[in-house]
Amino acid sequence: MADRKSAEIPQTSDKRQYHTSVAPGDVAPYILLCGDPARAYKVAELFDEARKPITHREYVTITGRYKGVDVTVMATGMGPDNTEMAVIEISQIMQSPTFLRIGTCGGLQKHIAAGDLVISKGAVRMEDTSTAYVYEGYPALAHHEVILAMLQAAKDVGAKHHLGVTATASGFYGKQGRSTDIFKARDPELPAKLDQMNVANLEMESSCLFTLSTYANFRAGAVCAVVANRHANTFISDDEMATAVMNCCKTGLRAIEILAKMDSAKKDSACWLPTMGLKE
Repeated sequence: MADRKSAEIPQTSDKRQYHTSVAPGDVAPYILLCGDPARAYKVAELFDEARKPITHREYVTITGRYKGVDVTVMATGMGPDNTEMAVIEISQIMQSPTFLRIGTCGGLQKHIAAGDLVISKGAVRMEDTSTAYVYEGYPALAHHEVILAMLQAAKDVGAKHHLGVTATASGFYGKQGRSTDIFKARDPELPAKLDQMNVANLEMESSCLFTLSTYANFRAGAVCAVVANRHANTFISDDEMATAVMNCCKTGLRAIEILAKMDSAKKDSACWLPTMGLKE
């Protein structure tokens, strides 16, 4: 069985992975995932120290230290398929990674304003990459420790934020109910229908990340900056987007600080509990 596994997953003799080009020792246990390669470089500028980036195809991986914690940021490109490759290949070179997605999204509910953050507690699976591994009814859940850390982190950063259910589509246009003069979405009422189901936001990666992480017993969560209001069908300005995305990145980094403290406090316990406290 082991021989078959190594033959099916292409990698070099030093276990460097096929798409991401990462090898053992290149990735820290706490990993920030984003779609945009430029965002990975911006996050790395916040590190106290950083190694040379590993770039291959659309993947950019930078590992360093932040507030005494080893951390990695990886840009995956857009979509659940790219997220799957990142999670699978990281799982080949290390045990028990923690994944925090720092992304952008469209807000679906009227009270969620452009520029706010949405922290996911779970996701509606509107992609089928993850169903290559599980049944359609398998839940796409964020890990409770990551949710708690992100909620505290957003408060610490001073970013207006919401906790809610996320919907993950495998495309940006038709899959999210957008039409053009030429291409007409099959379900243009999709955002309104999701809003009616009390879904907070719509993006392209989280349900695959959550499903694969639950499958493998990894921790995962997501915080996304709201850059579009689907009710008004408007996008925020470039300056507002830069501020919102930076708040998202800082929330992810702060959440890693908190998770590291939680992990230290729980010691041999399976889960962190509020009675364990956290030391600053």
